[in-house]
This record gives sequence, C-alpha cells and structure tokens, in this order.
Amino acid sequence: MSVLLLDAGERPGGQYWRHVADADVHGRFAGWWRRLRALEAAGRIDYRPGQQVWLVTREDDDRLRLEATPVHDGVQPPPGPFEARSLVLCPGGADRQLPVPGWTLPGVVAAGGAQALLKGHRTVAGRRVLVAGTGPFLLPVATGLARAGARVVGVWEANSPLRWARHARAVLPVPGKLAEAAGYAAALARHRVPYRPRTAVAEILGTDRVRAVRRAVVGRDGVPRAVPGEVEVDLVALGWGFTPALELPLQLGVATRVDVDGSLVVAVDDGQRTDVPGVLVAGEATGVGGAALSLAEGRLAGLVLAGAGQDEPGVRRLRATVRAHRAFAVAMHRAHPVPAGWHRWLTDDTLLCRCEEVPHAAVRAAHAELGATDARTVKMLTRVGMGWCQGRVCGFATACLTAALDGRPPGEGDLRATAARPLAVPVPLAELARVQEPAEDPDGQAS
Repeated sequence: MSVLLLDAGERPGGQYWRHVADADVHGRFAGWWRRLRALEAAGRIDYRPGQQVWLVTREDDDRLRLEATPVHDGVQPPPGPFEARSLVLCPGGADRQLPVPGWTLPGVVAAGGAQALLKGHRTVAGRRVLVAGTGPFLLPVATGLARAGARVVGVWEANSPLRWARHARAVLPVPGKLAEAAGYAAALARHRVPYRPRTAVAEILGTDRVRAVRRAVVGRDGVPRAVPGEVEVDLVALGWGFTPALELPLQLGVATRVDVDGSLVVAVDDGQRTDVPGVLVAGEATGVGGAALSLAEGRLAGLVLAGAGQDEPGVRRLRATVRAHRAFAVAMHRAHPVPAGWHRWLTDDTLLCRCEEVPHAAVRAAHAELGATDARTVKMLTRVGMGWCQGRVCGFATACLTAALDGRPPGEGDLRATAARPLAVPVPLAELARVQEPAEDPDGQAS
C-alpha cells in the first residue's frame, strides 16, 4: 500500500520515547526506526515529520482530506492538503489535571510536563520536588527526577495500592507490568523517596512561586480531609491520569463512549475500525492504556487496513495482546480513580480555567443562579475553556464539576462539549488565509 506518515514529532517515538536525536534511538524502538527508514528509502512510505494535522474532512466521493501545518518555522511546510482513501489516527493524549488552590503558581507543572523537560531537554525543573496525583505514571516521573539529581520529597498517591488486589486476574496475563512496577519500587527505595498512599495535595503555598504544600488524607469515600503541617518544595508535579486527544476523530463524527476512567474515547471494533468507513483509530484515543497497548493497536490497525484476514495468526495474536492490555487498563483505572470528592478542596477563588481566569465560584453561580446544568452551557456563560488551551487543561474538571453540581456523573455530552474543537492545533493565519489556485471552467474562464 502507498503510505503517508504525518508525525507531529520531529522523530518517531511520540510522547513516550521522546527521541531528541538519532543517537537516542535504541533498544526495542531501534528496530522500528530501521524498518521505517528502509521503507522510506524504498519509496513505500512518504514520511513527513514535524507536521501537525489541524483539520480532517470527508469529501463527497468519500476521500479524506487532511490539512497540516509545521510544528515550528524550522520545518518545511507541507506541499498542500493531503488526500487518502483510508486513515489511521493516533492522536495520543495529554496530562489530566484537577485544579487545586495555588496550582497557578510558578513551580507547578503537569507530571508529564516534568518528564518531558527531563526526556526532551535534559532539564530538571526543580531541586526539591513533590510528585502527586494518582496512577502508575507517577512512579517513572519520580524515579526519573530522582536519578537526575532532584530531591523527591515524596510520591503522594490518592488511592491505595491494595485496590490492585481485586484485579489480580487482569495483571497476571501481562507479567511485564509487574516487573516494571517492581523496578520502580526498587528505584524509589534506592533514592529514599517516601510513598504515601491515600494522600493528595490540599493546597499549594507561595507568593511569586511555590514554597510549600499542605496535604490531605483521602478517605475511602473519596473525600479529602486536610491535615496540619506544611512540606517545603520548589516544584510540584501533578498527574491524574491522561485525557485522550479527540479533536481529529470528532471532526469526522466518529462514535464515542465514556471509558472506565471517566474519559470520552473513540468507540472501535476488534480491528480498530470506527463507525466512519475508512477511519481507524489506535492508541490512547480509544482508551488510555499505555505504550504497549498503543503499539499493538497500531500494528493491528495496519494489518486490518492492508486486508489481513481475521484468522491469520498475526492478527489473532495481536487481538489477544490488545485484549490482555485493555483488561489491565480497566484494572488500572479502577485501582486509581479520580477521588469522588476532589472538588471539596476547591475554594471560591480557585481558578478552574487558568486561561480565562474563571474561578470556581463563577461556575457554581452559573449552575445555581443561571440554570447551567451541562458543561456546554457553563462554557458559554463563564468562558471556561475558551482560552489558549481551548479546554485541554480544564475541560475534564469542568465537565466533572458541572455534573457533580447537578447531582449526576458526567456523560458523553458533558465531555464532548470540552473535547470537540474546530481546529485541532494552533494554526498560523497564513495557513487559514491560503487560497487554492483558481481552476478554469470549460469556457476557459478562471473560476
């Protein structure tokens, strides 16, 4: 098949590997890198790194049209719109954040942001660091920072590791996950990093930047209860899991569902196909589950699109791998849920939307006084999610808070209101203003 690969990264590897130079490509990924280069040299793959797709549309003849823009000025602009008969979208995801008093202070970063600075730029963003939130991702972030020389004062996990005991059957088929967890536990012990279960950040203190945090103990009911005392830090890395990036799939109108972790995800069949003909989706957009699951889904999507039969051994093995890792992901989400009472730590002046500076009180007032019972209405009345990030940072929290104020769990409508965007990424005005070359009509006149 003729394959066009548009990658927002300037090297393969995405958010997980974050290769910054050819010399960084090693280990298991080196084989993928060599095969990609060989197929590119043979003319089988048109590989275009550093290109962000910002719009996908379907033409009248069912062709798919993709508009892309360079990630920065140093990347060659694409020759124009790309067209394809079939499309595999792998948009990934981003750190999920929950607002907390003081989270807008300099020195507060997403857990993934701290890791990105470390992997992509060899930079440690602080010297005395707290890693907090929920989920296994906190462990590699903490160990990476500790190995780089930071003093990690603790990993505060909002849930209890004992919750995994209920899901042993889902863990055993993926023994690599157990080995990975054991490695992180050993690294934390080696660097003397304290691990506190059922603990969350109740407040971040400081004036011009972070100086300390106050903690809360999270009860079995998911309600945080503040405890006395402060912990001095100069960097707080917060991570509450990940939110799938759905801008491109939603532009094509694919069906969605609410996943176990409360995220809106793309609904796919056992071959990664969506309900839109010719459109397949792989990776975190179908449900957050990690790099191994994303790789398996990507390979499966490629084989299915190439016409591989359901009974072919390679397809059967991949489907089994996907099922095993998806079951593990379900167990992970159930062991590390967002605390049900997380909004209890918010004060009236806690900013829910950082871009538009919308406080918690404004959202509550929109619900209580203006009758806003869904995230879309709250967005229109308060401007939450209308700033620079377009709801990528505050969207999940807004949807959950609005639903909680209305006494119900967030539904697809709440989550879609903060996930759908007309432009998937920031686009230069020159790109929007570009006009196609005029075509001539049968009489020879330009039109």
